[in-house]
Amino acid sequence: MGRGDLTADEWARLKPHLHKTGQRGGRWTSHRRVIDGIPFRERTGVPWRDLPARFGPWKTIYERHRHWSADGTWDRILAAVLADSDADADGRIDWSMVSVDSTSCRAHQHAAGARKTPPRVPGKRRTPRQHQPDEGLGRSRGGMTCKIHLVGVGGRRALAFLLAPGPWGGGRPTAHPVMERVRVTRQDGGRPRTRPDHLAGDKAYSSGRNRRCLRRRQIKHTIPEPKDQRANRKRRGSQGGRPTSFDKTIYKRRNEVERTINALRNSRAVATRYDTRAYIFHGTVTVAAIRLWLRP
Repeated sequence: MGRGDLTADEWARLKPHLHKTGQRGGRWTSHRRVIDGIPFRERTGVPWRDLPARFGPWKTIYERHRHWSADGTWDRILAAVLADSDADADGRIDWSMVSVDSTSCRAHQHAAGARKTPPRVPGKRRTPRQHQPDEGLGRSRGGMTCKIHLVGVGGRRALAFLLAPGPWGGGRPTAHPVMERVRVTRQDGGRPRTRPDHLAGDKAYSSGRNRRCLRRRQIKHTIPEPKDQRANRKRRGSQGGRPTSFDKTIYKRRNEVERTINALRNSRAVATRYDTRAYIFHGTVTVAAIRLWLRP
């Protein structure tokens, strides 16, 4: 086993959720070797063509990653791993509190220049589920960037995330879109779990819209209010978007999502975006998130 390869325990947790091998033409053979090549590329950031020969043909590894990013296989695997973690006796998902934050990923020059025609799922006549017309790229002072908005829980693990061009709309980020992606199925049936008890965020997420959306979903929140917003609210006499009582103990736990972001950015292919298409980069971040959940 090489450095960074899946351990026996990680492979045992991942294997039941993969496509069945041994189908016609040997289409899905050597899952273990191919999948070890994908995290290697993420961790090191090497071009696909420079993958070591021990993983097999580089094009096989790239095409499988592209295919599974396009048809939602990586998303389904992450959902299955989340369901397993939620059902664990250890309670690996702490629903008492989650945190939201974002990070900007510098886009490599090779990440720009995607074709204007929409991509297609291999073998299908539909576009990938995570396709974005703007490819999730925005221009800032430092060049082209992509932003990852993320909901994190304790243990440096991502519960949900969303890609957006950086900077996103030039204003304050909205917590509602990424919170809508929190969806963990129950293994014993019933409605999926979508609502944590409490949410913490920094001042960037302080807005009346965010607070109203969280109240509508009955989610308590701890988000500090900037002085200018507090003064404007008092001057207008606005009550709908007022903050709740500030809990310093809860706010200190916001470092959990920051540590999760740092853990994801340990993968160089996440910290710097090399993928041209947004749906492929979404698959890259998803694989990194899966790897964090597979760790003990």
